[in-house]
Amino acid sequence: MFDKILVCLDGSKIAEQILPFAIEEAAKFNSKLVLLRVAPPMPAASANYGVAPEEMVEMKSQNQDEAVSYLEGIAGQIRAERNVEVESNVETGLAAETIVDFAEQNQVGLIAIATHGEGGIKRLVFGSIADYVLRNATLPILVIRPV
Repeated sequence: MFDKILVCLDGSKIAEQILPFAIEEAAKFNSKLVLLRVAPPMPAASANYGVAPEEMVEMKSQNQDEAVSYLEGIAGQIRAERNVEVESNVETGLAAETIVDFAEQNQVGLIAIATHGEGGIKRLVFGSIADYVLRNATLPILVIRPV
């Protein structure tokens, strides 16, 4: 039913709670799991904070390496435990918009995402990535609210 299932991860244990559901769907439909972690863009005004351009490049590279290592660790576990094809991707940008764009550009059949369950004023001020994805993606979405 789904050729590719996009699994959105941010490095938190809360976000990782979507994994069992996505893995089960992938195993059931013989789908490829596409793990995605979105790294925030580096601030353009970094020079105003006394950070040299070379340091910014190094920080960005280090963040990228950590994100790749994190996703490959999860992908390795999935491959070892289940007969599921897994690929890892790290993108830079604003998380919600990047998730929706990535899904559309990569012919994903299903987006799997956990909501952090923020409500009230926190959600009003910071927004909700899951909410944005629900409202703007044009394909099926599997959303869980972790416990």
